[in-house]
Amino acid sequence: MPETSAVPAARPTPSDPAELSAEDGKLVVLARGARGRVAAVEGAAVRDQDGRTYAAASVALPSLTLTALQLAVASAVAAGATRLEAAVVVTEASTLDGAGHAAVRDLAADAPVHVVAPDGTLLGTVVE
Repeated sequence: MPETSAVPAARPTPSDPAELSAEDGKLVVLARGARGRVAAVEGAAVRDQDGRTYAAASVALPSLTLTALQLAVASAVAAGATRLEAAVVVTEASTLDGAGHAAVRDLAADAPVHVVAPDGTLLGTVVE
């Protein structure tokens, strides 16, 4: 699969899967847990510049809709994060949502965003 361009696309496509670091593997566990707890469409987790992690599930209310990645980034920012080291999205989609991708890029131009299937299989990584 091709890597995304520097400009966030509507649905960035992950590059070919690579091995996850142990720290990124922890993000997968957190994102899967967040998704599973509420049977959400997506779960996400991010790690900030201090190594703190934030996990979230997608939200779909009549007055508010957020992707899991948007909510995880918002939680990090609300806790004082100024930079992200990495992000994970657990989803049944084969691409990354544009809004979540843009939220990560607001805090880090180079943080990898790993796209993971619900069973924990790494589908790919968006690096731009």
